[in-house]
Amino acid sequence: MTRGYSLEQDLSLLINNTKYSDIEILCEDGKKLYGCRAILAARSELFDSLLYNGMKESFENKISFPKINSSGMKIILEYIYTGLIKKESLNKNNIIEAFYAADFFQLTALQENIVRVVNNTLESENYSPELLSNIVEIMPFIEDNILQNLLVEKVATIPLNTIEFDRLSIAGLQCLLSFTHKKAKSFATPEYEVFRYSAILAAKQVSNDAFKTLMKCLPTLEQIKNSIQVENEPITDHCKVTKELEPLIDFIDFNQIKGKILTDIIEPLGIIPAKTILDAYRQKARSHNTDFNEIRGTQFWDELACGSKLFIEENGKVVSASNDCHTHQGVRAKILIDSKGIFEWDFIIEKACKWFWVGVCAPGSFNNDEPIGWALSSEGRYYNSGNYLEDYCPSLGDGTRITVHLDMNKKTCAFTVDGTRYPEVLNCNNNLPSKFYPVASLCYPGRFRIQSHQKLDVII
Repeated sequence: MTRGYSLEQDLSLLINNTKYSDIEILCEDGKKLYGCRAILAARSELFDSLLYNGMKESFENKISFPKINSSGMKIILEYIYTGLIKKESLNKNNIIEAFYAADFFQLTALQENIVRVVNNTLESENYSPELLSNIVEIMPFIEDNILQNLLVEKVATIPLNTIEFDRLSIAGLQCLLSFTHKKAKSFATPEYEVFRYSAILAAKQVSNDAFKTLMKCLPTLEQIKNSIQVENEPITDHCKVTKELEPLIDFIDFNQIKGKILTDIIEPLGIIPAKTILDAYRQKARSHNTDFNEIRGTQFWDELACGSKLFIEENGKVVSASNDCHTHQGVRAKILIDSKGIFEWDFIIEKACKWFWVGVCAPGSFNNDEPIGWALSSEGRYYNSGNYLEDYCPSLGDGTRITVHLDMNKKTCAFTVDGTRYPEVLNCNNNLPSKFYPVASLCYPGRFRIQSHQKLDVII
């Protein structure tokens, strides 16, 4: 490589190079890196204060950082010497260490760069549960930690029952639940499934027998819906499971869980304090809509994926068109559906407009003329990736309630309209992507509400 043409390339030759270094950097994992005092001090006030303070570090040829891993320190050196970080330098194994190190050395611009990389990477490969578990191990829960907040936001939009139990730690789950507890944040998981995941994860930390027992005693909501027989049996290591679950209890809203589930499934386990259960019963007794809201926060319309003449209201639950919105504009929900399972949610047409659509589409096709996905029109037409089925259901109007039934196992979709479920339609695209968003298209005077599915009597 010819020198003298690129400052970045020339300075990159100095990174961890013993030939040009005058100080050894000892890291937490025992590995040794090499640096140049003057460059480190010129680029970092913290290095300057450590290396030129008149104390022993000013005269010795080594400095120790017992809380900085070498993988994070390598990113610090790359950034200090070149002023940037190559995309390939960051991966899921070193991102958290790099962010922690950037925070330690007060390199705000580097932190922001790392957050951008994480945000972009998670759009295509979602390993946010693992990253959240990692970051809470080395950094405290604080509201202004931008990476921690991003990871909470990403994990919150993944249904917990689709996350394997070895991907999210107890501390990671506690961070997720505490940051979303009684707050208007996007969340994808009904509160019963929050409890179920928490209890089973706690049991897994105790013993394999306890884990197996809780898996039997706590069916999924889908299994409950299908009237699966619940197995009531003594919980192995009962006291230990209760203790492990304790840090999570305060961040689970038991009053958002159906009363029958509380009495028939949760209370008999004996792992929840009696006062917590009693408080939930009292809250339900005071409420007129005892089992209406089964999910915390909001999981709804995204202001960043919304037409310029559409307005998001009621903490993301309602989208409406302005009176000068004469052509259709699209809006996307926040939840990215990217895992196996059956997903259901409701659209309520509070005010209809001409030729509207509601449904689900793939991320990259949201603004295309022929998006990839499924949708239902105001005329009762069924759309599937460029193909139409006329007279799928009657026309839709003010007050119509539409439930979307998206089966990610079979890649099919069906709609229930005002209590009548219409048939599943086989997809017409053999190469369907693996990720979808709930979407809608409307104009004035349209006003649409989106919510977690509220179970009603369905006519089949």
